[in-house]
Amino acid sequence: MQIKRNPTRSVTIGSIRIGDRQPIAVQSMTATHTQNVTATVDQVHSLHAAGADVVRIAVDNQKDAEALAEIRHQTEANLSVDLQENYRLAELVAPHVDKVRYNPGHLYHHEREKPWQDKVRYLADVAGENDCAIRVGVNCGSVDPAKLQLFDEGDPVSPMLHSALEHCELLDQLGYHRYCVSLKDSDPRQVIDVNSRFAEQRPDVPLHLGVTEAGMPPDGIIKTRIAFEQLVGHGIGDTIRVSLTVPNPRKPEEIAAGREILDDIYAGRVRSVVDYGLDTLNIISCPSCSRVENEAFIDLAERVKEMTRYAQDHAITIAVMGCRVNGPGETDDADLGLWCGPNYVNLKRRSESLGAYPYDTILDQLKLRLDELIEQRTLS
Repeated sequence: MQIKRNPTRSVTIGSIRIGDRQPIAVQSMTATHTQNVTATVDQVHSLHAAGADVVRIAVDNQKDAEALAEIRHQTEANLSVDLQENYRLAELVAPHVDKVRYNPGHLYHHEREKPWQDKVRYLADVAGENDCAIRVGVNCGSVDPAKLQLFDEGDPVSPMLHSALEHCELLDQLGYHRYCVSLKDSDPRQVIDVNSRFAEQRPDVPLHLGVTEAGMPPDGIIKTRIAFEQLVGHGIGDTIRVSLTVPNPRKPEEIAAGREILDDIYAGRVRSVVDYGLDTLNIISCPSCSRVENEAFIDLAERVKEMTRYAQDHAITIAVMGCRVNGPGETDDADLGLWCGPNYVNLKRRSESLGAYPYDTILDQLKLRLDELIEQRTLS
């Protein structure tokens, strides 16, 4: 198919360029603990060998940053760093990576009295001094609280869009143009909506596409395909990631899935858009990454999927999240949500907490709440 790509600017990330009608780059993220240098290097190598154009690594503290420096010495892959809540770590990690990703919704966690504009100026200065690109990564579960207050609670897309546009405007004012943007949600419809609206207003800015917490294969691949077909098919998107909940040795499947989706789109092998208003069970789960504090999360996600098969014909969303960073916020919109800590799993009904339970008893509690919800909806 001849797809007319958006005429975005070119952004260099290590040995590749995105935007300006360059081939769409495929990315992934390590799921090992960053301080485990050997395991992380092995995973970077496996992702790179599978065809990853960029590999992202999370850094949450100074020890992670020190480990990243050693990881850099042992790989030739293009590396991106995922800054968590402390934006000041940028100066420690930027010398060792090709791109810095920050989340506008996390900037307020550190030095709260300082304006976010000063923090972005610092990030742009550090990135520029170290020959790094920047990704402004807006995520549905961690939108800047100040932006949420500007819009109705039933409008999850506008706060994300407003945040991204505001950060682009500031970076432009600072004279820093080597950046791309991502706007991610677990609902493919909202991913399509927010990225389409952004591309209409800022067709010059390269977009990183992804459906966050897409879940396990094959469902996670299907959800991602739905969003990518509509966006890439309309010329929107310059780099992608397929986020899947899989064990560490299977992380290269994200690369294979991404390339297969792109190949199918360009060959015209596309599916009809799935209407997520159908009366069926929807399980979302985040991709396994280095933020996961207990690897039992992956097994739990599989067990949730198996246990809830009996509820397949009910329009209920269950979210299974692997960490404390995005888990609390990204389970708020689910009918039932589980976010996993080191020893306990927190059970929620939308934003209401229902308690924390050990991994070996959480399924019983989930089934109890699921049965209650089905009964309530049946009676109504």
